[in-house]
Amino acid sequence: MRQPLPRARTKELTHRLQGGTGGLRRVVLRGLGQPVVVGNSQGAPFALACAAEGIASALAVVSGADEVARPEFASVLNADLRGLVERTACDPAGAEQSLAGFTADAMWDMVMAGSPGCDLAVYQDPDFVAGFRRALDEGFAQGAAGYARDTVLAMGRWPFALDEIDVPVDIWYGEQDTSHSPDNGALLAARVPGAQHRVVPGIGGALLWTPAESILALLLEKTITDQ
Repeated sequence: MRQPLPRARTKELTHRLQGGTGGLRRVVLRGLGQPVVVGNSQGAPFALACAAEGIASALAVVSGADEVARPEFASVLNADLRGLVERTACDPAGAEQSLAGFTADAMWDMVMAGSPGCDLAVYQDPDFVAGFRRALDEGFAQGAAGYARDTVLAMGRWPFALDEIDVPVDIWYGEQDTSHSPDNGALLAARVPGAQHRVVPGIGGALLWTPAESILALLLEKTITDQ
């Protein structure tokens, strides 16, 4: 049986994943309405927290980092990921420290090494390379502390109830995505009431950068229909 998280750890997770939605809540309170939210890769748990908090009017999780610390996935994670999940559970500070030296170049190398050919065709397009490398450089310009903390939070158990989400949710994965979810989001979709689970053939984790217009159009259509 999994031991409950220490009270301080639970509070930190809740603050970062739920309390950290305060910026979006201020947008709502300024009369700008409830935004639609797209959560990609490691942004997925934070986007789901927005939905759980009632901040988002609709949500699309696209190639989202799944809750890999769930016991259902323990036997199917590769050794490196399983090691990080286990270390996060027993020594979150040490896990965070182990990621503190991460760089933009290391992220680029990790994505390129772990991507199938269909994704590399997207990632190695010269225009995409320029934009992606610029985004990575900006993201790591102040160091890797934020990335390390968010990774550890995403690798642990999530402190919000997916079964209490009551806004439209689409959960998208590429059929060849082996990086973000052990089952391409099947369990995740089953845990969110009414979620639509969509698996797209011929693509992996680069899904958001291929049929993006279709994904966003469907998301916006849901908000109009739900009004």
